[in-house]
Amino acid sequence: MWVGGVRVVVVNDKKEILMVKQHHENRDIWMVPGGGIEEGENSIQASVREVKEETGLDITVTGMAWHMEEVSEARGQRFVNYMVGKVEGGQLNLGRDPELDDDKQVLREVAFMSKEEIDELVNVFPDFFRDEIWDILDEEPNGMTYYKLR
Repeated sequence: MWVGGVRVVVVNDKKEILMVKQHHENRDIWMVPGGGIEEGENSIQASVREVKEETGLDITVTGMAWHMEEVSEARGQRFVNYMVGKVEGGQLNLGRDPELDDDKQVLREVAFMSKEEIDELVNVFPDFFRDEIWDILDEEPNGMTYYKLR
């Protein structure tokens, strides 16, 4: 049985990417907001919900950048859709994971970051994100080239 998740690449007018810092396995890791797809949701609905929970921002999903799959004995069959979104409203602030108690929260920080700022981060997940996302952003002068949703 496949377990699904989403991550959402949200870019502002300055070409900065919305990043969240989470604490896992005794270290801080920077990534784009996201999480699991809940029962009855699709990737678009999960993306909107997860960004709101983690950052306070309301978004519209405009496309998908990547689909990643993992099949392993330890973790089973998992996939993550990397969606693309744009801010429609809300106020940027550090959210919380509603499935975790207050003393178990993993979210530590949220910020829009430039390429230079992301390049300086120690732990970015996934490893290829730091390089490949900028290639996608640079493909079109006014935005991202990706699978557009209709």
